[in-house]
Amino acid sequence: RGGGLSVPGDSLGFTPAVCPAKYLAQIIVMGAQVVGRAFARALRQEFAASRAAADARGRAGHQSAAASNLSGLSLQEAQQILNVSKLSPEEIQKNYEHLFKVNDKSVGGSFYLQSKVVRAWERLQEELRIQAQENREKEQMPKT
Repeated sequence: RGGGLSVPGDSLGFTPAVCPAKYLAQIIVMGAQVVGRAFARALRQEFAASRAAADARGRAGHQSAAASNLSGLSLQEAQQILNVSKLSPEEIQKNYEHLFKVNDKSVGGSFYLQSKVVRAWERLQEELRIQAQENREKEQMPKT
């Protein structure tokens, strides 16, 4: 060592071939930590957004979803089967009676289609009941 010449990295006690490998390993570990933290942060944000959306849907959405599960039909499917665009009790009843009669097996109809008509009518009746209950609850709330 006497002449002032030194090998790069010698003062740290590493040989030149080991230095780049160590730095590369450190860079990889740091990069993985950064990506891991970003992924965890994104996951927390997504979970919070999902929870907020579920809360925003509120109780009415849960009741309607429960009604869909019970009848096996969504509100949209039931409306399509009975050919109604809005939830009008008179229109629903009129279309139900017509479709039930034309699909009666005794007049050459299909029991399967008649069953679908009945399920659609039940689903729409449940939706009307849910809406009526919501309206009663809104009326009972004190106005501030």
